[in-house]
Amino acid sequence: MVLGGLMVVLGGMAAPVAARADDMAEIRAIHAEMQRLEAKVQQLEARHGMTEGGSHVLAGRTLRSGSRTSASSTSVTNPSGQITAMPDLSRLTIGGPTLSDDAQAAAAAENTMTESIVPTQPKLDLDSSSPLAITQTGVDSLPPIFRIGGVSVRLGGFIDFSNIYRSKNLTSGPATSWGSFPYANSPNAHTGEYRPSAQLTRLSVLLQGSPTKDETLSGYIETDFGGAAGTANSYQTNSYTPRIRQAYMTYSNTKWGFHVLAGQAWSLTTGYTQGLLSRHEQLPPVVDNNQIPGIVFTRVPQIRFIKDFGRKWWLGLSLEAPQVAYAASGSAGDHPMMTGTDDDTLASSGTTLLYNNAGSGMLNPNAKYSMDVAPDIVLKGALDTKPAHYEVYGLARWFKAMGQAPGGPIREHVSFAGGVGGDVTVHVIPRYLQFTGNVLAGEGIGRYGPAMLPDATFKANGSPAPIPEIIGSMGLIGHPTSNLLVYLYGGVESAGRRTYTGSDGFEYGYGVNDLALSSCNVELITGGSCDAQTHTIADLTVGGWWHVLQGGYGAVMTGVQYTYLRKFAYKGGDGASPTTGGNTIYVTFRYLPFQ
Repeated sequence: MVLGGLMVVLGGMAAPVAARADDMAEIRAIHAEMQRLEAKVQQLEARHGMTEGGSHVLAGRTLRSGSRTSASSTSVTNPSGQITAMPDLSRLTIGGPTLSDDAQAAAAAENTMTESIVPTQPKLDLDSSSPLAITQTGVDSLPPIFRIGGVSVRLGGFIDFSNIYRSKNLTSGPATSWGSFPYANSPNAHTGEYRPSAQLTRLSVLLQGSPTKDETLSGYIETDFGGAAGTANSYQTNSYTPRIRQAYMTYSNTKWGFHVLAGQAWSLTTGYTQGLLSRHEQLPPVVDNNQIPGIVFTRVPQIRFIKDFGRKWWLGLSLEAPQVAYAASGSAGDHPMMTGTDDDTLASSGTTLLYNNAGSGMLNPNAKYSMDVAPDIVLKGALDTKPAHYEVYGLARWFKAMGQAPGGPIREHVSFAGGVGGDVTVHVIPRYLQFTGNVLAGEGIGRYGPAMLPDATFKANGSPAPIPEIIGSMGLIGHPTSNLLVYLYGGVESAGRRTYTGSDGFEYGYGVNDLALSSCNVELITGGSCDAQTHTIADLTVGGWWHVLQGGYGAVMTGVQYTYLRKFAYKGGDGASPTTGGNTIYVTFRYLPFQ
């Protein structure tokens, strides 16, 4: 019996030892597999010319000459107390930042081997010209939080606290109204404003499913607190409301190279860092929610079709929700362009106009909505190369207004507008310095610039007259260290003249040169009259982001943005040429709990 008991004790001791030996063998096997994968990635990079300075990218993290282990490895504690590193194969990318779900159907299947492990949090990637952690929510680089059947759920976003100072009082939240900088006649031109805000706090949810190995279905919702309902104020509780930033569904088939998007998203006119897929927009890394003058963008409902050819050449077609901003209330001395209590009658001809209506149903009843005849249409082509990304596109728009001459019938007037544009992103010094540029020129395109210059004015018969315009910017984005990003941008938006001479001999429309504008420089505490029409808005912006902390608790960043703006009006008939300008400073703190 003693001998039997001794054998039982020895057997009990041998079991943990054997388990520990098995665990160590598993660790060695996994490390060997990781080394094999590293070697395989290097071979593929060398074959396709994707190696950069002896480094390669595994799951969005750079490995240099094998000097550090992959931060994409996930870990669990096994029964023996050893930490086992397991590579997250579903997030393997080569040659750049992690792609979106639309760009990699395989990621939608989500490796089943990681369902029972706790993933480590990847380090923020600031190497891009448009870092997702700053310009978007960075949700694509994160592992699934949980699953609902065959659908994975990822959460992204950040808590934002911005301190905003403007040298002129715009009474504006964290989205600067660039076109509203006042002239000297306004008392607001002689005082600044300080406005702290948490409204830029953002949350996103990414849902992914995979019907087949070649197909991906996804849904993306992104929201912030930029809504201002009628009850919102800053007196006591600052109760600003959530709003839709983006909400869309996508279908992607990598076998066919075919992609579809439906919902509210960034316009296809927006530049992209690579390809033409969602969440790869080339957005400047600024804090201001209205970007900066010169950047081309809208964020609207649309349906988009994309075809990629070997993921190098891209062709996209987008049908996007339209709206028209009319310049209809300007006046020229004692001959206003529009008369009547609703500003709906042309002073030059007496023609009565209807070109917008107040919202109803689920639209804002305090806002005016244009009468639209068709969606804005964007057709874009793109090319991806190792040193640069190129885009060229065309934009088509239609404007509609109803007019009735004195004693005549009601007539519908439709005018065509649009333009051509292009974007480029160049990796001047890969991983350290990028150059970006964009331009859009045409007629009736003011809506696509942050300065919100008008799209159109009216002819004598009441038909819409699209205004010639150009929007453009250039920027440099630098990465002196792995946790520091700096940027420099310059942008311009300029509107041309679209005028006609009435029977009374005065000019009407936009860009008229017989306005009396000397009052724009007369300082009055009660505010004076100024009928100046904006010709050009230009800006210079400099800023940076510092990645302060990173760990299992998330990440912390702080950023500074400075923008200098100048606004120029068309010269008046009295020789006055009103100009104004101002300074905007942002100091921002941002906590990214999911990163």
